[in-house]
Amino acid sequence: MTATSLNPLRLDIKPLITEAQTVQGQASVAQLERLHELTMTEHMPPETSVAWQFQGELRPVTGGPPEMWGRLAADVEVALVCQRCLGPVREHLSLDRWVRFVNTEEEAEALDAELEDDVLALPRWLNILELIEDELILGMPLVPRHGVCPKPLPVPADDLPVVPEENPFAALAGLKGKLGK
Repeated sequence: MTATSLNPLRLDIKPLITEAQTVQGQASVAQLERLHELTMTEHMPPETSVAWQFQGELRPVTGGPPEMWGRLAADVEVALVCQRCLGPVREHLSLDRWVRFVNTEEEAEALDAELEDDVLALPRWLNILELIEDELILGMPLVPRHGVCPKPLPVPADDLPVVPEENPFAALAGLKGKLGK
């Protein structure tokens, strides 16, 4: 197996799979526009990047041509908005999944309906960063939040419980009465 560095925006997947090759690289979070928009980039180092890898594999099938598979892995730590305190919360996003590639969209649709595996039609050129971005976004927590927020969100004055005002002199008189007995 060889490790190769190719253009992730335009990968020819079929030879990678048939030759069981591995490609890997890094992409800055800024390159992944949709993921970038969902993060608090001002709370992340500017060089924050996604480390990714794609490994092709042919799997033999009895009585038929081998199946084309690709293992997609990626890893990044980002800052998201905590839904309790609205501050930044660090989240580790990673993925490690196999994708089955088939020849046509129709075949992909049919297999996708009956299998739990991810199935994609084999494109001539694949933008691997787009696929990685999709998978990382799908893997994000629905409600990012700290276990214990460092600074709780202040309660708006309208939400504070109403405490009836008490006459301070009446409270003193009550205390005086208790002490005098």
